[in-house]
Amino acid sequence: MTNPIDTYLSRRRVLIDAGAYDPISEHDACGVGLVAAIDGKPRRDIVDMAIAALKAVWHRGAVAADGKTGDGAGLLVSIPQTLFRSYVERMGRTPLAPDLCAGMIFLPRTNLAAQDACRSIVESEIIKDGFNVYGWRQAPVDPSRLGLRAGLVRPEIEQILFCDLRGRKTDDLERALYLIRRRIERRAREAGHQELYISSLSARSIIYKGMFLAADIDRFYADLRDPNFISSIAIFHQRYSTNTFPEWRLAQPFRMLAHNGEINTLKGNINWMKSHEIRMASAAFGDQQEAVKPVIQPGSSDSAALDQAFELIVRAGRSGPMAKTLLIPEAWEKQQGVIKEDWRALYAYSNAVMEPWDGPAAICAFDGRWALAGVDRNGLRPLRYALTADGVLAVGSETGMCPLGGREVVKQGALDPGRMIALDTEENRFYEQTEILDLLSAKHPYRDWLDNVVELEPKIGPGPEDRLFPPDALARRQRAAGWTIEDLDLVLRPMAQTGKEPVGSMGDDAPLAVLSEEYRPLSHYLRQNFSQVTNPPIDPLREAGVMSLTTRFKNLGNILASDKTQTDVFALESPILTNG
Repeated sequence: MTNPIDTYLSRRRVLIDAGAYDPISEHDACGVGLVAAIDGKPRRDIVDMAIAALKAVWHRGAVAADGKTGDGAGLLVSIPQTLFRSYVERMGRTPLAPDLCAGMIFLPRTNLAAQDACRSIVESEIIKDGFNVYGWRQAPVDPSRLGLRAGLVRPEIEQILFCDLRGRKTDDLERALYLIRRRIERRAREAGHQELYISSLSARSIIYKGMFLAADIDRFYADLRDPNFISSIAIFHQRYSTNTFPEWRLAQPFRMLAHNGEINTLKGNINWMKSHEIRMASAAFGDQQEAVKPVIQPGSSDSAALDQAFELIVRAGRSGPMAKTLLIPEAWEKQQGVIKEDWRALYAYSNAVMEPWDGPAAICAFDGRWALAGVDRNGLRPLRYALTADGVLAVGSETGMCPLGGREVVKQGALDPGRMIALDTEENRFYEQTEILDLLSAKHPYRDWLDNVVELEPKIGPGPEDRLFPPDALARRQRAAGWTIEDLDLVLRPMAQTGKEPVGSMGDDAPLAVLSEEYRPLSHYLRQNFSQVTNPPIDPLREAGVMSLTTRFKNLGNILASDKTQTDVFALESPILTNG
């Protein structure tokens, strides 16, 4: 009898090979949020509030025809040290360090030989780096809570428990675990074990996720109902796959963040990241620079790719808030006199380091120290937050989604476009939207570093504009460029008269350029690649404020460095160099 899992995977491979489906098209539109204790102390009510909030946004996820298979839901929480230590002791082992490290591992469920091979890869890499492995724990799950399809593709879910024998500092420990995970991923890929997926491998956090309904998360994972399961922070996510195949590994949160939205510049971001890998290096990675490449793993969704870039930046030494500033900046260029010059310098520096990941985005992230929530420059995926008198921070896609149980709210609001709020769990301090920017902009002399930027317009000056042609010559040139009377009357004329694109109805009933019998210009062969159903239109007013034609170019630098060499940049006001 044919294994239904193998049938599903083989059919998916047929679609990919035939070009009918591309994993790069994975986009999400979801519900996201976080709950955190300002004092950093683990407590049960943080977990309960996060679970309740996740269940409250069930409507933001899709449900399969079986009524029980979801697109994905999950929680990122602190490692429940008491619960796991108790398990280690019941195994007859004595914990050798105050805190345990844990990995949540998805293994191939039906291939026992592959299971053993994957466990061997995971264990060997962990032991090789000076860790002591206590053993494997089968995560207590209830498969009856899954729908037919989710059950067919369900992985074997196990946890590996271990401790650090070298006494590394927390950041060094997390960096070591990051490098271990990347080596495991590479070895598994080379050995053909594509079903091995590490949801989390950390000394601080663990992720519980899957293709169940949000309402069933604590019924599927029995751990989440245990009174000893406590946490100081919880990030929750309900996935809605707009044009994708739901998968267990693509459920969120990912290792550091949960994301609501679509990264419309994904292909460009992935290609640029491949280019950056040539010069990319960090002293933090020592002699393991190649272990982190490729940064973006094959088959990742847009949210997973964003998480991988975010994680790389953090593990190389930057903070979570700085990673957000680099990847999802505010629209700053046309805000002169509106936002502080120090903030503008911070954003200009960020823009010189790497390309923004653009698209509707609301993220909640935790880098082990910083818990943060932020939105993109358009603010098209809103986040609201509330801070209570007893020190609970609740953030979510919708107002009231997190039950605060009658707590006194001392501060609440919505995030401004491009901004973020942050919680430093080491200093137990909450940073408002402006406070976190003050902190980041004061870290380096960004205004001085920007002296390296060379503005080319003043140096070159305007070019000749005598490009006037007789009517016949002009008509020939317009025809050669593929212009039609419709383009001139309905597009070009309104743009010249009003300075903005004309407003028209949606839809394009013109034949595809490749099938047209008439000459068509190159641009007609191109189509914008984005998840149109969930992307609000950009009007001329919004476009003027949040978009820019300023073009920067330079030799590729090291995006993991934080110094003035990053601003060795040439800048132009427009990518169009001539009028001829």
